[in-house]
Amino acid sequence: MSRVLHQHLLKQRSGVPSGIYSVCSVHPWVIRAAAEQAAHDDSLLLVEATSNQVNQFGGYSGMRPAAFRDFVLEHVRAAGFNETKLILGGDHLGPNPWRKLPAAEAMAHAETMVAEYVAAGFTKIHLDASMACKDDPGPPSDELVAHRAAALCKAAESAYVAGDHPVYVIGTEVPVPGGATHSVHDLPATSTEAASHTLAVHKQIFEQQLPGVWDRVIALVVQPGVEFDHDAVVNYDSTKAAQLTAWLRNQPESIVFEAHSTDYQLPPAYPKLVDDGFAILKVGPGVTFAMREALEALEDIECQLINESRRSQLSEAIERTMLSEPDNWLPYYTGTPEQQKLLRRYSYSDRVRYYWGYPEIANAVDCLMTNLASVEIPESLLSRYLPAQYLRLREKQISGDPESLVLDHIRDVLRSYAAACAIQ
Repeated sequence: MSRVLHQHLLKQRSGVPSGIYSVCSVHPWVIRAAAEQAAHDDSLLLVEATSNQVNQFGGYSGMRPAAFRDFVLEHVRAAGFNETKLILGGDHLGPNPWRKLPAAEAMAHAETMVAEYVAAGFTKIHLDASMACKDDPGPPSDELVAHRAAALCKAAESAYVAGDHPVYVIGTEVPVPGGATHSVHDLPATSTEAASHTLAVHKQIFEQQLPGVWDRVIALVVQPGVEFDHDAVVNYDSTKAAQLTAWLRNQPESIVFEAHSTDYQLPPAYPKLVDDGFAILKVGPGVTFAMREALEALEDIECQLINESRRSQLSEAIERTMLSEPDNWLPYYTGTPEQQKLLRRYSYSDRVRYYWGYPEIANAVDCLMTNLASVEIPESLLSRYLPAQYLRLREKQISGDPESLVLDHIRDVLRSYAAACAIQ
């Protein structure tokens, strides 16, 4: 499928605004919703796991690459999606999970991880060596990033067994996974000088060390001037990226831009991004943020339909678990206890997404879904709490069971991406 993806993106070179969105999540409902959306559109489906989510040690999901592959296949098949159109990718594959270690040790782990991804059948590989390791004197230069990316690529090429060869994404101006941890009100796009230098350095080193591989470098990660922090979004402004877009169109290389942190943009921004050459759009926290919204709306409905003694108490379970297991949010959410409490639930970075698999929360979700499946939810309640799903239910586009309501609310995020990418 990497060949199909590359051919699809190459339409950009002939002036066709063709793109693809990449869903980065390890939650089964997100994968199911993405597969349902792709099946509806008869489109390609690109699902990626990050190095923190999935690696040779299990990551925070507990899954190694082969297990994640099987997990995705299970849920896309259940959605009725044609799995021959599925593309699996690895995002931020590099030393990031081990950046507190010396570079040699961190890179050894990263090379093992990349090899395991490729051996498991992942064909879109983001080589991300942009972060400093423990013994780096400062942020690594483009040259050092390129040398480390080449080392990761060698590991990937050595692990390739059969089928389509992997395709690669490179870049040095890579946003922090999961959104900014500080307030962001404005953000410049990557300069053409920086993009040109990054591309030239990587090309030189790859052609020296990896003959024949450079043609499979399909995208360059740059900053289009979009980002989100805890409670604000920097909206896309195509004028800020105009020079970058013009530079790309004049390149002899058959590459596109990959844009990270595109979550929470207004719907009209996505077709503009694709038109401007940002042909790979990443979405992660935005889809689990929508999932949480749907679950909390259903919990409000539950409070009105189910006896108090039987209620799921989902909100309380989330709060107790996050307070007792703070490692995934405490380093990122500062402020007073009241401010931290608000961020735990409502920050755009959506660090709740790390907790859905914890037993108390998982049991509360199961209880909520069981409770609401045992009653008929009045349309009037849906109108108040999930108005978009209320309309689709009235139009008989979806059923009214609680899981369908959650999946459809997640798809509200994906519909904007799908419309912009217009994948055929």
